[in-house]
Amino acid sequence: MGLKTYDTTLRDGSQGEGVSLSLDDKLRIARQLDRFGIDFIEGGWPGSNPKDEDFFREAQNMEFEHAEITAFSSTRRANMKASEDPNILKLVDSGVNYVTIFAKSWDFHVTEALEVPLQENIDMITDTINFLRAKGLNVIYDAEHFFDGYVNNPEYALKTLKAAEDAGAEVLVLCDTNGGMLPSQVREIMQEVKKHVKTDLGIHAHNDGNLAVANSLAAYEEGAVHFQGTVGGLGERCGNADLCSIIPSLQLKYEERLVSDEQLKQLKPLYFFVTETANLIPKNNMPYVGKSAFTHKGGIHVSAVRKNPNTYEHIQPELVGNERRVLVSELAGKSNLKYKLKELGFKLEDFSNEMIRKLIKRVKKLENQGYQFEGAEASLILLAFREFKGYKSFYEIEDFRTYSNNRGEQTHSEAVVKMTVKGEKVHIAAEGDGPVNALDNCFRKALVSFYPEITETKLIDYKVRVLNGNDGTAAKVRVLIETADLEKSWTTIGVSTNIIQASWDALLDSIEYWLLIEDGLGYK
Repeated sequence: MGLKTYDTTLRDGSQGEGVSLSLDDKLRIARQLDRFGIDFIEGGWPGSNPKDEDFFREAQNMEFEHAEITAFSSTRRANMKASEDPNILKLVDSGVNYVTIFAKSWDFHVTEALEVPLQENIDMITDTINFLRAKGLNVIYDAEHFFDGYVNNPEYALKTLKAAEDAGAEVLVLCDTNGGMLPSQVREIMQEVKKHVKTDLGIHAHNDGNLAVANSLAAYEEGAVHFQGTVGGLGERCGNADLCSIIPSLQLKYEERLVSDEQLKQLKPLYFFVTETANLIPKNNMPYVGKSAFTHKGGIHVSAVRKNPNTYEHIQPELVGNERRVLVSELAGKSNLKYKLKELGFKLEDFSNEMIRKLIKRVKKLENQGYQFEGAEASLILLAFREFKGYKSFYEIEDFRTYSNNRGEQTHSEAVVKMTVKGEKVHIAAEGDGPVNALDNCFRKALVSFYPEITETKLIDYKVRVLNGNDGTAAKVRVLIETADLEKSWTTIGVSTNIIQASWDALLDSIEYWLLIEDGLGYK
């Protein structure tokens, strides 16, 4: 098999502190991972919670261009047949072609955590994989704690691998579950493992020693062909191996072909999409994809980079969708913006160089105010239309107000909007569960008689991030709103020190974008 990437953001990544993904979040991320070119997307553990079961149910109705959706589970329970274990049966019913089974490979865990005889653990591996293979499923085997297990009892750790191999596992994934291995240890153990098994090997590394990526690449150098990780290294404790570093390292340093060149350019947008969707703050200093990854500030550095970027950059930032930044004098970034406009459906011949420069300046000004368009492409599309296409809004807002008052144990909210639509004055009030919901209801109520199809749209996600927490309640906030109709969804953004204003701006964009698309103003 060629090299394969395996993303576990939706399962292992969601176990990270502060990470909470809704069902819609997981489905949206899965779509983006598929478009990027990930080979396997681990959707979750169907037997662990209703959300994961719902994910697999919804995923069966989705079309994926490339990726295999994978269900995850432990082996069967001790002293029970795999055919009788509810968790194993849920894997069969999940609708996937691939399942990932993990089992203990460290004898210490078998006796102390599972509290079963060593042979029973072997039997659990064999029985589970045999049953799943008989059901027509392909099995990826994760050998949990393999490296620690090998250090403590190599004979038993290898025995668990052989059991999985003999039962028909497609790939044997060696897990550094505690994240404490060194690259030299990974290499040495991989060399020994290859003497005993013939099945393809993979690596699942955790980052407790800040070496998850290094250990994954060390495994590659020893023949690993399957690489597990998460976007941005999300995960429990110190996180998992970061696919945003593993993929470009394998592709650009080792010249392996994992995704197309155009897909690789979406690496940074993918990172920002996942972090925004998870309601996390993107880290500026992330290798390859961070905002600061190709940022230059020192005078000597800036002077050298202007002469030749290779002086202080290990790759061209554009290869991974990033851009060079010089803090004392921002560079144009024209090629990046042109690529994005083309991706969003615009005709580049409609934009002169002067228009591009003007739009870049506008975008950078807004980003300096706290806007982030990576996760809000609908607002970026509207920005381009408003700047250059003689665009006129579908409505004019005169005023809006919100009211909230407490009635016993409940807070009552109401919104009032004054606006002009198609030359007609509209003055509407509506109630809601909180001021933002009241504004949303009021806005739609004002437009429905002019655009009846608006009833097909609904707000499906609402996220707020504090941008400068040191300012306390006076801090600026960023609001992201996801809206959907019967066919598609889109995200818009608002930024203000007033959370109601930021929400209102994002709401206005969400409906404005839908009206723009419905009206067919030359976009797609």
